Amino acid sequence: MTLFFTLVILAVLIAAVAWWYYRGRHMGSFAQAVGMAPAIPEAKPQGAIPMLKMPTAKGWEPGEKPGVATGLKVTPFALNLKHPRWAYVLPNGDVLIAESAGIPGTPKNVRDYAMNRVMARAGATRPSANQITLLRDADGDGVPELREVFMSGLNQPFGMALVGDQLYIGNTDSVVAFPYETGQTKITAAGRTLMTMKPGGHWTRNLIASADGSKLYVAVGSNSNIAENGLAEEVGRACIYELDLVTEKSREFAGGLRNPVGMAWEPVNGMLWTVVNERDGLGDETPPDYLTSVKDGGFYGWPFSYWGQTVDDRVPQDAAMVAKASAPDYALGGHTASLGLCWLPENTLPGMPAGMVIGQHGSWNRSKLSGYKVILVPFANGKPQGTPIDILTGFLADDEKISHGRPVGVAVAKDGALLAVDDVGDAVWRVTAA
Repeated sequence: MTLFFTLVILAVLIAAVAWWYYRGRHMGSFAQAVGMAPAIPEAKPQGAIPMLKMPTAKGWEPGEKPGVATGLKVTPFALNLKHPRWAYVLPNGDVLIAESAGIPGTPKNVRDYAMNRVMARAGATRPSANQITLLRDADGDGVPELREVFMSGLNQPFGMALVGDQLYIGNTDSVVAFPYETGQTKITAAGRTLMTMKPGGHWTRNLIASADGSKLYVAVGSNSNIAENGLAEEVGRACIYELDLVTEKSREFAGGLRNPVGMAWEPVNGMLWTVVNERDGLGDETPPDYLTSVKDGGFYGWPFSYWGQTVDDRVPQDAAMVAKASAPDYALGGHTASLGLCWLPENTLPGMPAGMVIGQHGSWNRSKLSGYKVILVPFANGKPQGTPIDILTGFLADDEKISHGRPVGVAVAKDGALLAVDDVGDAVWRVTAA
């Protein structure tokens, strides 16, 4: 038996022991940390091997689908995709779906071996299709008549944004511009690179354009959990960039955001909002993932602190950085892996208030799993209000052993339907009035 396989077996055994040890440490101990003033439990560092609990990715049987809120219905918009991650709706109603996946890093220690095994079982890592598929529902019946590979040969594509006749793609290592004509079903022209980034770690690169089309905002996650590979590895990461499309120069717009993914504009105040995945290894609800407005020049704590100025003692400290850390606006619960984000105008879906729709990919590192659903956080006067409303559920089995799907990107289609991308189910779900 080779040394590699010996180490793999050892990693699996250690992971199993760690799961057995940690599996009930926080079960039922804490209410979910949700809202504008969450009760965040005291941190309980879990050591070198954190809690690992991940359902096995199963997918949906024919005819199965998620549960949906009363007064709504859910139907498949597209099935049998290749690990779809993100959706973007073009002005003519065509829907672009980015199909890509995480690539396991080279293990450096036993924890890395265990993590790679767990993520593979959960369907989080697989060969990356590196393509974007176009879906066209010209007659509005909720079933696309046209499905084409729109772009291929990309590098873990994720975010997409159209400004004028330029379609911008967020690859894991770059922002690239491609010429686009309304209605075209394939882009084969060469792209032009506007910005480069470090690949690896949190690999998604989401994009959103400013209202006037002069700038792009680019979300870049950290390389690691708490900068354990050194702060030098995190330069240019854990932040949102502003890319000027006129000068083609970029700058850090806001930092201290461990893994910002979804971004959306709130229409009352015109503020940029994002959802952020917080750090691991401190407990089921500590700290919570969050939804927050993003201020120019803002700093949100990572890696030194969380939820404002709560210090993470595992990290070598910088008091000046902690002092400037802002608390986010709204907690979403611990380790929900809130990724997707879009603005939903009032009554776009019958009976639903205005607010932010969030795709929660689901946890892998807490004793009782969280997330695995699509929620709406209501807004009033430009701020989140009240408790989240479940829109789609049922992605996770009741016994937490298998997942049928895991929500990622969300978007409002031209006809007002809500689209939810499901990477384990290889599907896009369409939510409308019942």
